[in-house]
Amino acid sequence: MFRIRRIYDTSLPANRQAISQVQQILRDQFPALDKKDIKKLPEQLTNPLKYRFRSILSVAESDKGEVEGFALLLHAPDLKFCYLEYISAADKMTGRGIGGALYARVRGEARALGVIGIFMECLPDDPALCQDQQILAQNKARLKFYEQYGARPFAGTAYETPVKEGDDNPPYLVFDDLDEEVDLQAQRLRKIVRAILERKYSHLCPKAYIDLVVDSFADDPVELRDFRYRKGELPRPIPKGQHPVERQIALVVNDLHDIHHVRERGYVESPVRIRSILREIEPTGLFHRVAVRRFGEHHLKRVHAADFVDYLKTMCAGLPENKALYPYVFPIRNAARPPKEKAIKAGYYCIDTFTPLTHNAYLAAKRAVDCALTAARCILEGQRLAYALVRPPGHHAEQRAFGGFCYFNNAALAAEELCDYGKVVVLDIDYHHGNGTQNIFYNRRDVLTISLHGHPRFAYPYFNGFDDETGAEHGLGFNLNLPLPEQLDGAGYRIALAKAIKRIQRFKPTFLVIALGLDTANGDPTGTWSLKGNDFCENGHMLGALDLPTVVIQEGGYDSRVLGSNARHFFKGLWEATFAG
Repeated sequence: MFRIRRIYDTSLPANRQAISQVQQILRDQFPALDKKDIKKLPEQLTNPLKYRFRSILSVAESDKGEVEGFALLLHAPDLKFCYLEYISAADKMTGRGIGGALYARVRGEARALGVIGIFMECLPDDPALCQDQQILAQNKARLKFYEQYGARPFAGTAYETPVKEGDDNPPYLVFDDLDEEVDLQAQRLRKIVRAILERKYSHLCPKAYIDLVVDSFADDPVELRDFRYRKGELPRPIPKGQHPVERQIALVVNDLHDIHHVRERGYVESPVRIRSILREIEPTGLFHRVAVRRFGEHHLKRVHAADFVDYLKTMCAGLPENKALYPYVFPIRNAARPPKEKAIKAGYYCIDTFTPLTHNAYLAAKRAVDCALTAARCILEGQRLAYALVRPPGHHAEQRAFGGFCYFNNAALAAEELCDYGKVVVLDIDYHHGNGTQNIFYNRRDVLTISLHGHPRFAYPYFNGFDDETGAEHGLGFNLNLPLPEQLDGAGYRIALAKAIKRIQRFKPTFLVIALGLDTANGDPTGTWSLKGNDFCENGHMLGALDLPTVVIQEGGYDSRVLGSNARHFFKGLWEATFAG
């Protein structure tokens, strides 16, 4: 079994390893290829201006991370076409469906880009152009493969004219219209052919040769060669509106969230929240489910104090299933001397009086952490967007304290997982201040924390979230609070969000973690603002335009009547901006 993923950058260790393996496949499968062409692959991905193409590298990987094949697609946005530079299985991996799966993925990428089609070079199946019978047989097999998808060489042009007279095996120019039956106008094709020859072969092809080939595309419309190998109907195209997996949002749902259900009146953090969101977002076709992975308890202790983690685990396990323990005594005068009685000790580790410990609170919160870490791993493995749809939420959980319905800080744990591979921004857009995330990273500069929230003079948690809290020691200047007025509409919110985005751009992070609170919505029982569906869409679009690998972690949002709709609008904007081109 293998999976196909896109390589978006060259900085992640997993991506660097994959690129190295791709380069080895190029050496093995294309022995005549210039070493310089192999060496330049990483730069092709990072410097599209130099090569005048945007390079899209997709790899087929085994479950052990071994690259079994790859495809390199070049996109020319200015002329709206794609050029398939390479597609190949690894040595001894041919005949296993890898090439077909990769080409299907490439076609999906090209369709999503809205191009005229895919151009590529294939060596000729004409004995007059290829003298070696073994190579001729391979050429025929390759052209037969592409004919399955409707791709054929251009007819009646000079593209296969050798650059040097007498050279053997000159390539055809093959075209795949992506099932759109496009009208191949000569004027447009001449511009595309010139771009291919000048951008790829200007060091090999004299200007007179390029002019000769370009001018040969004279028929209007230009025709493709008749089918020679196709039997039966062409494969059915990807239905319009259906997106390949790498252009979807990896969705990780806490499948154990409903074991944590406090049925007491006024406890708004309830299981219906997850169902309300799923009901709206899954039919969009923008998501694909990812199984939750299990992570060891040591991950919790990367951001939370060990004694705090141990207390929650032990205390919750010892409570009867129908018992909810609320903190009621707090260490105002001497926090250095924790009480010995476990029930009283709850106040030592809590910041409020309304977040209870229950028999299942630890189990549900630990599973939420597993979801957040799974989503982070999806990003490290090449996914562009991932969404951990979890409860209980986490952004109020501090290094050694729970509260605000939060037990472990899911967003902070995802950020900690990512920061081993680059700088991270945690952007909290919940109505309430992300005091826990601020507390955990306050002395660090590798994670920038930003929170947009109701001013603490009227909004929970009241004692944190002021604009003069900017970090300490090494983290000075790497915490930004944007406390906002009690009444605020979508337009006013976007002014503050734009400030946050400017700070993110100055920081130049590798990853973005969004703590998504939908309690900024009009009518939410815990908030006072008036954001509506279109506002969430605009916010998502602004954040997607940052073009960063992004993990979204669900936080608040408690009006089940609009919760799902607002989530759908947010992800619509985020997805459209992320995959706009």
